[in-house]
Amino acid sequence: MGHIKRVRYRTVKRQKVGERPGAINIADDALKPIITVYSYNEKELVCADGHELKVILDQFKKCTDHTHWIQIRGLNDQKLIEDIGTYLKVNPLVLEDIANTHQRPKFDEYDDYVFMVTRQVYFNEEGELCNNQFSTIVKPNLIISFEETHDEHFEGVKARLKAGKGAIRTAGPGYMAYALNDTIIDTYFVLLARIGDELDSVEDRMYSNADKSIMYDTQQLKRTLIILRRITWPERDKINDILRSDNTLISNEVKTYLKDAYDHIIQVMDLIENYKEIASSIIDLYLSLVSNRMNEIMKVLTIISVIFIPLTFVAGIYGMNFARVDPATNKVMPDNMPELYSPHGYIYALGGMVLIGIIQVIVFWKKGWFSRL
Repeated sequence: MGHIKRVRYRTVKRQKVGERPGAINIADDALKPIITVYSYNEKELVCADGHELKVILDQFKKCTDHTHWIQIRGLNDQKLIEDIGTYLKVNPLVLEDIANTHQRPKFDEYDDYVFMVTRQVYFNEEGELCNNQFSTIVKPNLIISFEETHDEHFEGVKARLKAGKGAIRTAGPGYMAYALNDTIIDTYFVLLARIGDELDSVEDRMYSNADKSIMYDTQQLKRTLIILRRITWPERDKINDILRSDNTLISNEVKTYLKDAYDHIIQVMDLIENYKEIASSIIDLYLSLVSNRMNEIMKVLTIISVIFIPLTFVAGIYGMNFARVDPATNKVMPDNMPELYSPHGYIYALGGMVLIGIIQVIVFWKKGWFSRL
C-alpha cells in the first residue's frame, strides 16, 4: 500500500453568473454514462445494461410489478439527464444539482419523490484522495442513482440483492437508498483506518529518524481529514433530516436502519477529530524536536566559543608585537612587553592557554553541561 498523496481534484464546471436556474453544466472530463437497471421483487431479480434511456423504458415495460434500481455511472450526456428528468417529472433544479458535482450532502423533499446527495470519498490506486458526488432520486418503486465514475463501489449491495436475503428486496426503494448510503459511510471507516495506519507510520519515523518529510506527510494527512470533516458534518445533518421526515418513501423500518447509519457517521466524526488532534500533535512534536536539536547545536557551539574566547584573548595580547627594545637605537621601550623576548615564551604561552582550556572544561563538566548534550 503506497503512501497517501495529494488530493485529486476533478474539473467542475460551475454555473455561470446570471445563468438561469436549472441549467445543466457538464464537466469537460465527465465520463460517458453506463446504465444498469436492477428490477427486483421477492421472487426474482432482472438486470439490464445499456447506454440510452431505451434500456430503462424497456425494463419498465417488462417488469411491471418490480422495484427498480437504475444505476447511472458517468454524467457526460446532458440529453440523457434531461430526458430522465422529463420522463420522471423531476424538478430542473434537481437535474442541475446532479450534473454540477460540487454539492454538499443534503436531503430535499418534493411532491412525489425525494432527492439525496452523498460524497463518495476513497483512495485510488495511486494513493490520491478522490471526492466524487453520489446523487439519488427516490420515487415509489424506483430509485435512480448517479455517479461520476465507472468505478464499482456497491459490490456488497449487489451481492445481497442477488442473494435475495434480508429486507433488501422487500423493504422498497427507501431501504435501497439507505443501503447505498450506508455502504458509502462504511467506506469512510476504511479510509480512516488507512489514515490511522499512516499516522502510526509517521509517528514511528519521527521517533527513529525524523526528517522534514514527516511534517509534509502529516500536513497532507491533516488536509485529508479536513476534507472528510467538511463532508461528514453535512452528512450527519442529512441523515438527521431524513429521520425527522414524514415522507412515506422513508418507512419506519428504514428509519430504524438509518438510526444505525447515524451512529456510524457520529463515530466517523469522532475518529476524524481524534486523528486531527494526533496529526497536529505530531507536527508540534516535530517542530519541538527540531527546536531542541537546534538548541543542542547552539549549546555545543556556545561551549566551544566560551572555551576559545580566553584563548583568543591571550593570543590577541601577544600578537600585538609591541617590542621591548627599539631595534634601531637598542633603547628599552618602557611599558612594552617584557616577556616578548623571554626564553621559551612561546611554550609558556601555549601551556597557559591549554591550562585555561582544561580548567574551563572541568568547570563545565562539574556543572553538568556535557551530560545534557
